[in-house]
Amino acid sequence: MSIYKSQKGREESLLLYDKQLLKLGKSFLDIYVETSFGKTHIVETGNKKGIPLLVFHGGNSTTAYNLLMCRFLLEDFHIYAVDTIGHPGKSDEVCLSHRGYDYGKWASEVIDQLGYDKIACFGISFGGGVLAKLTCVAPEKVKKSVLIVPAGISNALPISSVKMMIPLLQYRMTKKKKYLIKTALFMALHEDVLDEDTLDTVKDSFDNVKTKVGMPTNIEEQRLSGYHSPTLVIASEKDCLFPAKKVLARAKQIFTDCRIYELKESGHMHILPPSIKNMIVKFLKEIGRAS
Repeated sequence: MSIYKSQKGREESLLLYDKQLLKLGKSFLDIYVETSFGKTHIVETGNKKGIPLLVFHGGNSTTAYNLLMCRFLLEDFHIYAVDTIGHPGKSDEVCLSHRGYDYGKWASEVIDQLGYDKIACFGISFGGGVLAKLTCVAPEKVKKSVLIVPAGISNALPISSVKMMIPLLQYRMTKKKKYLIKTALFMALHEDVLDEDTLDTVKDSFDNVKTKVGMPTNIEEQRLSGYHSPTLVIASEKDCLFPAKKVLARAKQIFTDCRIYELKESGHMHILPPSIKNMIVKFLKEIGRAS
């Protein structure tokens, strides 16, 4: 069963994907690897002489958009940006359960197929949840972790998301941009977050993709007994999906080597300040604690 609403929708979504990838202004390679869950597409880009970094994008979004939002990683890191299987992009349209640990098993197989025994990892939102599952399934394969507004640590009840339904229905009935913005603001809070690429991606998700509501469920602390790698967790104060107060408190509880940071006055969709981008890069480049 297709993850897209129509064949035309699939074509439009992939067209946006390619357009946004070209906007990076960086050379890249398309890699396909086989996993037991299905074929997986990976964009290899960044600094080929830099530190290898496996990157997982947000749900109902794409690797192409995620790379645009994470340009700050391209100079220092050898990026392997994965199209999450069953989400928009060029991996197989095989939907895994957001419950259990299949996403972690899939991510573990991706690392194997790339030829790494151990690699640093970076995940945003749904991708943070995938990474969290990976730390439980194959802790020995994760050199370091950066999780930004992540699922899978302490998910909020979806009640707050219900408030989005009225403007979303208004958008679907009228296709007017003002309702698209109004819907997105439940997650973004501030309109300056909603640049052209963000709005294009949100529009694509609403227009062309069968939106997935279920996020990776919270990981169980006992499954982390073998995971001791340095971990950085960044969450937003006013995130309606994964609120910082709960996410950061539990992250400190369950990860043995964990640094945390709260993005004040920010929602789920946000703009990372330059100081936080620098903090992430510094954390990932630290050699002493990365072994």
